[in-house]
Amino acid sequence: MKRQAKLLCVLALVIAVLLGGISWAWAATSSGSATKPAQSSKPPGIEAAQTLSTITGVAISPLMGVGAVGCYYWWKAPENKRPGLPWFAQPWFWVPALLLVAVVGVKDILGTASPTALKKPFDVAEAIENKASALLAAGAFIPLIISIFPEAVGDGSWAPSHSGFAAIGLGTIGNALLVPFALAIFAVVWMASHAINMLILLSPFTTVDAALKSLRLGLLVLVTSTSFINAYLGAFVSVLVIVFCYLIAGWSFRLSVFGTVYIWDFITLRRRRSQPGAEHNRCFAARKIRDVPVRTYGRLSVEPQGGFRFTYRPLLVLPPRTLTLPGDQYVIGRGLFCPELDRVAEGKTTALFIFPPRYSTHEDALARACGLKEVRDVGVLKGVKAAWKWCKGLFRGSADAPPTPVAATPA
Repeated sequence: MKRQAKLLCVLALVIAVLLGGISWAWAATSSGSATKPAQSSKPPGIEAAQTLSTITGVAISPLMGVGAVGCYYWWKAPENKRPGLPWFAQPWFWVPALLLVAVVGVKDILGTASPTALKKPFDVAEAIENKASALLAAGAFIPLIISIFPEAVGDGSWAPSHSGFAAIGLGTIGNALLVPFALAIFAVVWMASHAINMLILLSPFTTVDAALKSLRLGLLVLVTSTSFINAYLGAFVSVLVIVFCYLIAGWSFRLSVFGTVYIWDFITLRRRRSQPGAEHNRCFAARKIRDVPVRTYGRLSVEPQGGFRFTYRPLLVLPPRTLTLPGDQYVIGRGLFCPELDRVAEGKTTALFIFPPRYSTHEDALARACGLKEVRDVGVLKGVKAAWKWCKGLFRGSADAPPTPVAATPA
């Protein structure tokens, strides 16, 4: 298994190099004879430090980062050079981008005083925007800003696409080879940042949402400000951010997949056209089960001799693995937004797997597909129903005592 993982890593690196070279070539060709922002005679160390800080800052907030960098390049460029700046430094892009960022900021400020049900649709829209802007930044922005080594053209302009390979110097080739590494850094940092959007979607408290947004904004300000104070200090802070994001990359990836599936099921109303399958059904691990991390995405099927089999692929692409659960007392839990598979032992209910929202309102059919006979209300839904029953009894004169609060089942 370790050998296969190493081979896969090598293959992924080769693919990243190829894709990075293609992306860089496409970006350079599409720019034609456009010029980059005026380049100073900075040593490669300074250029590398500033580029690393720029990539880290853009990965934390792609739309804000690309818009701010474009505005800065446009402001610093001489007036006669502005028409030839790259696309992200043109006002038709960075002005709407920064306006949209401002609208999101106003939404976050007003959202702390608005009901959660009213704020969540806007959070979903922001999460989708974050994914789209990340794709734009990775495919068309990162290859343009890799300028650590001196370019072939001495005046700071890009060579026209018709000039051929002869116009490409060693500096240009060196910058192109750095593109896949820049994309890898961007992906690791962006996943950790995007996980904040997923946590906001799952959190029912607006104050927690505001704290998470403030944390991400503070991190972006820290990277940017230290880079302006000293390029090497900014690079040092960026390296710390990158290392931390790398250490939580697995957690960030699983949370991103978890949130993406939930968003897709909600906005497409998939539960209206989906039914539980007879052979297997998609689900997430609700907790760590043996070697399976929490929120691992896979398929749950019923074993012929009883019990369940959970089949999953690490990182969604590695060779499949299986987890077998012995026959025991299981029930389907009906949650507020999605069902779950619970194990009942010694009077205690433990959530093992959470099904996506596409299975909501199909709990009875899901129980039959899993070979189970019982469906229970769990988590917040159980508390809401208990509170509603108590309120009805209060007005009818038959309420004995307020309902006991029920803690939400951990996801």
